[in-house]
Amino acid sequence: MSETKYALVTGASSGIGYEVTKELLRRGWYVYACARRTHPMEELRAEFGDRCIPRKLDVSNQNDITQLKLKLEQELPDQKLHLLYNNAGQSCSLPAIDVSEEIIDNTFRVNVYGPINSCREFAPLIINAKGTIVFTGSLAGICPFPFGAVYSASKAAIHQYARVLHGELGPLGVRVINMITGGVATDIADKKTLPEGSIFNFPEGIKAVETRKKMSEKNQPMSPADYARETVNDIENGSIDPVDIYRGTMATVVKWLMLLIPYALLEWGLRKKFKLYPAYSVLNKRQLQSQRQRQRLLENTIKHD
Repeated sequence: MSETKYALVTGASSGIGYEVTKELLRRGWYVYACARRTHPMEELRAEFGDRCIPRKLDVSNQNDITQLKLKLEQELPDQKLHLLYNNAGQSCSLPAIDVSEEIIDNTFRVNVYGPINSCREFAPLIINAKGTIVFTGSLAGICPFPFGAVYSASKAAIHQYARVLHGELGPLGVRVINMITGGVATDIADKKTLPEGSIFNFPEGIKAVETRKKMSEKNQPMSPADYARETVNDIENGSIDPVDIYRGTMATVVKWLMLLIPYALLEWGLRKKFKLYPAYSVLNKRQLQSQRQRQRLLENTIKHD
C-alpha cells in the first residue's frame, strides 16, 4: 500500500498557493493549507473534507512557524512531512532609490526570512519522509526588470539559498526544487503608489512604473490551475532533480535571453519595453534646465561682486 502523503503549503489562500493546495488534494494528499487568512480555504475543506487542514500562519513571524512545527510533530504520522511548499510572497515594484526601510524589511521577511526559517524548523520532518522542498522563485531573480530592485534581490537570495540547500540535503534523500516562475495570472501585482518625492513622480515616469506593474497581465499569463498541475507533476516525478525548473509564461524564453543576449543590449531592451526612455527625456531636460539656472545664478553673483 502507498504511503499517505502530507504537504504544507504557505500562502495558500489565493493564487499559486491555493491552486497547488487544490491540485494536491485532488491527488489524495493531506495538505496543511497555511496563510494569514484561512477563510478562503474553507471551500476546499468543504470539498475535500479533513484532508484539507487550514492553519493560520504568517511566515514573517518566527513564533508562528515554531508553534506550527510543534503541532506538526504531534499530528504527523511518524513525524513525516513529505512536501514543504514555500510559496508565500510579497511584491515590491518601486524605483530602487524610493524603497523605504519598512518596505525592504517586510519584503525580505516574507520572501527570504520566512522560507529560510520554515526550512530550518520543518527540516527534521522533511528528512524523516525523504521529502521535497519547493520554493516559488521568480524570473525577477535572474532578470533585472526595472522598478523591481528589492523584489528581485529577495528572489535572487532565495534562489541561491535553494541551490545550496539542494547540495546539502540531497545526500539525505531530500529533493529541493526552485520553481523559477514567469507570468501567472495571480493578484500579486504591487498596488503601492510612487512616493511624492520620487524622481519618477511625473506622468511619463508614472506610466513606466505602471507598465512594469502590469507586466504579467499583458503577456498572456498562465492560469494558476495549469501552473499548479505542471508543478505538482514535477513534485511527484521523483526521477527529476534539476534544482531550477522554469514554469509560467515567458519563463524559458527569459532564461535563454539571459544566457545569450549581451547585457548592454538586454538593458536597452528592458528600458524600451517598459517605456523608460520618455521618462529619461523629461529627467534629462529637467537636469539641463537646473544646470542653466545654477549657471545664471552664478553669473549674476559674479556681476554683483
